[in-house]
Amino acid sequence: MRFLTQRRRFKDLSEREVLALAISSEEDDARIYRSYADKLRESYPDTAKVFEGMAKEEDQHRAALIEMHRARFGDVIPLIRREHVAGFYARRPVWLLDTLPLERIREEAATMESNAERFYTLAAQATQDAATRKLLGDLAAAEAGHHIKAQSLEKTHLDQEAREAEDAVEKRRFILTWVQPGLAGLMDGSVSTLAPIFATAFATQDTWTTFLVGLAASVGAGISMGFTEAASDDGQLSGRGSPIKRGLSSGIMTTVGGLGHALPYLIPDFWTATITAIIVVFIELWAIAWIQNRYMETPFFRAAFQVVLGGALVFAAGVLIGSG
Repeated sequence: MRFLTQRRRFKDLSEREVLALAISSEEDDARIYRSYADKLRESYPDTAKVFEGMAKEEDQHRAALIEMHRARFGDVIPLIRREHVAGFYARRPVWLLDTLPLERIREEAATMESNAERFYTLAAQATQDAATRKLLGDLAAAEAGHHIKAQSLEKTHLDQEAREAEDAVEKRRFILTWVQPGLAGLMDGSVSTLAPIFATAFATQDTWTTFLVGLAASVGAGISMGFTEAASDDGQLSGRGSPIKRGLSSGIMTTVGGLGHALPYLIPDFWTATITAIIVVFIELWAIAWIQNRYMETPFFRAAFQVVLGGALVFAAGVLIGSG
C-alpha cells in the first residue's frame, strides 16, 4: 500500500519525465518481443521472425526518443518506469507466455500496441501544453505505426502455408498436453468407477452409501491418474508439454467422469437415482466418443461402439456382482 501511494500521477510528470517514461517503455517492450521470439523460435520460427522485427522497430523508436531527449534536455535521462506511474498500462509478466496458446500470444502483442496508443492519445487530449500535446501525439502515432508494421511483418514472414503449419503444431501441442490426458482421465473415471458404484447400489440399495463409495472411487482415481500422468513423462522428449498441466487435466477429468454417475445417488429414492445415473453414464460415454471423433480423428461410430461396449460390460459386471 505504501508503494501504491508513492506512485506519481501521469499529469504531474514533466515533459522530460514523459519522454524518459516513453524511452523505458520502448526498451521494455523490445525485451518482451525478443523474449517471445526466443521462446517461439524452435516451434514457430516464422512467428519468431515477426517478433524479432517488432523488437527492432521498438529499438529504432527508442533511439529516436533518446535523440529527442538529448536535443531538448541533455544526456542524463531520468529513471522512471511504468510501474512508477499510477494508471499507466501494465504488461503481463513474460513467464505467462508458457501458459498461453500461440494465437493468444499474437493477440497479447496487438493489445500491447493498442494499449500504448490509447494511453498516449488520451494523455495528449488531457494536457493543455502545446509542446507536451505534440510529444504525446507523436508517441501515439508511433505506437499505431508499430501495429501497422506488425501486420506488414506478418504478411512477410507468415504466408498462408507458414501459418497453417504453425497452427497445426499448436493444435498438436494442445491435444497432447490437454485433450489426450483429459480424455484418458474421463474414460478411466467414467468406465472404471461403474463397477464399484453400481455394485454398491444393487448390493445395498442405499443411495447415501452408494454416493460415498462413488465419491471415494472418483477422488481416489483422480488423484492416482493425475500423479501417474505427471510422473510418467516430463514432456521434454515427447513434446507432450508440461507434466503439471497434463496431470491436472487427467486428474480433474477422471474425478469428473466418476462423479457424473455418483452424484445422482444424492437423490433419496433408489430407483430414481439409479435411472438418473444410467442416463448420465449414457451421456458420458457419448461425450467421450464425440471428443475422440473431434480431436483424435477417430470415426464416430467406431469410437461410440468401443466406448459403449466397454462401458456396458463394466456396468453389467457391477450389476451382477452387486445383485449376487
